[in-house]
Amino acid sequence: MTESLSNPRVHTERVVLRDDDEPGRRIGLRIDRWAEDDGPCPVVLLVHGFKGFMDWGFFPYVSHRFAAAGFVAVSVNTSGCGIGDDPFTLDDDEAFRRDSYTRELQDIARARAFARALDDVDADREILFGHSRGGGMALISASEAPPSAVVTWSAIDDVDRFGEDVKQRWRDDGELCVPNARTGQVHRMGLATLDDIETNRDRLDILAAASRLDVPLLALHGTADATVEPEAVHRIAERARAGEAFLIDGADHAMGAGHPLHSPEDIRTLQVAIDATLAFAVRHVLQS
Repeated sequence: MTESLSNPRVHTERVVLRDDDEPGRRIGLRIDRWAEDDGPCPVVLLVHGFKGFMDWGFFPYVSHRFAAAGFVAVSVNTSGCGIGDDPFTLDDDEAFRRDSYTRELQDIARARAFARALDDVDADREILFGHSRGGGMALISASEAPPSAVVTWSAIDDVDRFGEDVKQRWRDDGELCVPNARTGQVHRMGLATLDDIETNRDRLDILAAASRLDVPLLALHGTADATVEPEAVHRIAERARAGEAFLIDGADHAMGAGHPLHSPEDIRTLQVAIDATLAFAVRHVLQS
């Protein structure tokens, strides 16, 4: 989000969580609070997707909207997302290469514990919000340690999104090259993700995780999503015991947003997604 879009009444703090057992592993957090809120406030944890990060596109704007609605909004950079010292650049190639779904779930658990322990947070009122791959991870995390509610945007419903020929080449080469159309970079995934898929299938079963949810779930998806098929939203919502699917006509994978984000108020599909999300959050968490 450009500086001109930031809200001066939202106070922002950045924190890095480090791992004593694994030097170099770090989880970045950005905490957004409304200036007049004294707490205790409900908390929302926002989780990015694959090749995403907490300062990408719509995330800062969504975080500020949550803060303005009365939440403490905590956005996370998972340790393997590829962000290094520069919070806006994917330049930590080795961290990206080592990443896996299980490592992301560990990062999310640590970030959730940190967020719930903040002085101005009501730990009993927590929302998990995830986009794309982050939506799938949010569902698994929520099934293992229930929050108050879950919101997903454009969520994957299966971690195994790779054809057998791709997986064989991945195994033979020891890595999988992943082009980044936005930056022109080529990222490399090591075997940790592939091993994770093959050895932790039960834990990483997103639809099974959704079926274990006892809390309200809002699953949003765009009808023009070319990255994750829109039908995934129905498979997720139908599995959850209190799931609601919301399809946004004409919305793409990022709800119409790009990076950097300009004039978000003019992006109809993004505003529909945010308005639906905040209405759900107020109804199920803020007013509870």
